[in-house]
Amino acid sequence: MKVTIAGAGIGGLSLALMLHERGIEVEVFEAVGEIRPLGVGINLLPHASQQLCMLGLEDGLAAQAIETSTLAYFNKFGQEIWREARGRAAGYEFPQFSIHRGELQMTLLAAVQQRIGLENVHVGYAFASFDQSADRVLAQFTRREDGITVQTECDVLVGADGIHSSVRKFLYPHGDEPRFSGRMLWRAVTEAEPYMDGRSMFMAGHQDQKFVCYPISQPLHRKGRSLINWIAELRVPSGELPNSDWNRKVDKSVFATPFQAWKWDWIDIPAIIDGAKEIYEFPLVDRDPLPRWTFGRVTLLGDAAHPMYPIGSNGSAQAILDARYLSDCLASDPDTSYALREYEAERLPRTTGIVLRNRMNGPEQVMQMAESRAPSGFKNIDDVIPRETLEGISLRYKRLAGFDKDSLRTKT
Repeated sequence: MKVTIAGAGIGGLSLALMLHERGIEVEVFEAVGEIRPLGVGINLLPHASQQLCMLGLEDGLAAQAIETSTLAYFNKFGQEIWREARGRAAGYEFPQFSIHRGELQMTLLAAVQQRIGLENVHVGYAFASFDQSADRVLAQFTRREDGITVQTECDVLVGADGIHSSVRKFLYPHGDEPRFSGRMLWRAVTEAEPYMDGRSMFMAGHQDQKFVCYPISQPLHRKGRSLINWIAELRVPSGELPNSDWNRKVDKSVFATPFQAWKWDWIDIPAIIDGAKEIYEFPLVDRDPLPRWTFGRVTLLGDAAHPMYPIGSNGSAQAILDARYLSDCLASDPDTSYALREYEAERLPRTTGIVLRNRMNGPEQVMQMAESRAPSGFKNIDDVIPRETLEGISLRYKRLAGFDKDSLRTKT
């Protein structure tokens, strides 16, 4: 069997490593001409880090990433709503890693190039189209440098080419536009003094005004400093999806004013914003869940299949879980078409649930509850939201996303 993957992001590269581990031939095509460590921070929850650790990548990730100890939610006054241990600090066998997305991608790429071979990773080739018969797929890619179309033959084609997936567009050419939440995100990294224990992630505010922080650099942590990944989020007046570049640099003046009073005894958010060298703007979007991902010998994975709001730290995690299940299906069943349908039957409803729950703010709904019930703040959160309610929200989301302890104990 040979599998062709369109897209060398986290999902596509994870799939390539997992297929190779199961003895399946694989090649990867990436549209950009050079894969570079771009982006900002992401979280790898224990169910995702488990899969990468099983690929032998734990030491390399641990040398770069922060092993997250705590997740905490605060209201707009810096008052604590909910706090819980994370990763190994919470008793998981595997860590929760906070890491720069580019460093994770380059770690995966290095492993793919070493194990699968440089000749099987083609950069500067954008997916164009495919044709398929009963037993083969002919995939066409356009070479970036000269516009020439090249063709490759395979048993399975996987579209892992992100939220703007060309493979998805080929399968669904009409009526599949991004769905805008009416909120904008501004993302950056800032080197600063550590806050809390230096390994904690926090979120403050509510759904119309939110700030998220977590450190992502183990080398800086060893020096007593933090490279803080942060996200500012605001509802925009028009509520319309902007036509501008979805990854454009902006000045802090675009969004910083509403956060000027967010200075508390344990964090100075205006100072963190001021310390960023570059700030990038993104609309908070997803797409409506699809009725199917698989068409014959072609299927989708990761953001190409189920783009979701970056709530609950599940985007990259679900792409990695897709890769694990798809590789298992292809390795265990000689009937490729059945294996792809089995993959879809398992993963489509699970990820659809997360997409829909994230539209309801996922586990972050505790901040909106606090805002709705106590907009002027509180003395004791137990008087506003019972502890059992907070615990229930946290556990339901973990079960939905597949990283509650009971679910992970059953996986190998």
